[in-house]
Amino acid sequence: MTRQIATPPVWFRLPPGFHDIGPEDRSALDAFAEALGSPDAQRELSRLIDGLEELADHQVVHTAIGLHPEEPVSVATSLFSLTVRPAEQPNPRLTVASAGLSIARSPHWTSSVRRFIDLASGLPCCLVAGTISVPDVEHRLFQARVATVPPDGLHLLVLDLTSASTQHADAYTDILEAVAHTILFSDPEAGAPKTGGTSRILEVLL
Repeated sequence: MTRQIATPPVWFRLPPGFHDIGPEDRSALDAFAEALGSPDAQRELSRLIDGLEELADHQVVHTAIGLHPEEPVSVATSLFSLTVRPAEQPNPRLTVASAGLSIARSPHWTSSVRRFIDLASGLPCCLVAGTISVPDVEHRLFQARVATVPPDGLHLLVLDLTSASTQHADAYTDILEAVAHTILFSDPEAGAPKTGGTSRILEVLL
């Protein structure tokens, strides 16, 4: 019998410009894409929306869309996702190293940079970033991926940030690395007064 391991609670912060979304938000996002008035931004946003329904089948537990103004009247769009999978072996450092190698060796990558991230928690963490070629997508995309584990080492967490705005590759890489530094596995607001409904995902970097 396969042992079922509950998904660990995870808290993290996304910077301004990111908004939680799911497949149920498609109609609102379609309307927003039309309101952008930029054909390029509409195409990018529509492509991101198209992928939302597929993500739920790949152990993705959270998605958010990034919308950041560009000069003169355009909008740079990006998609953030968090995937949580059972770890395939008991050594957390090997789990992260193996995940990083697997990501970097994907045939979809056309170029990449790889490095380990020193988290304050001391948990192993690596980042892979670069351009990828996606089947049925004409232009290459930028993607940054971070792999880490919770303290018990039973799961692998993969954070993704993907965008067609490859000119912002360095900025998106910095954003995802900054998000990785905010990951917590215990409630940062435990014991604080409650002011209404709360989410286990912190949405805005204060």
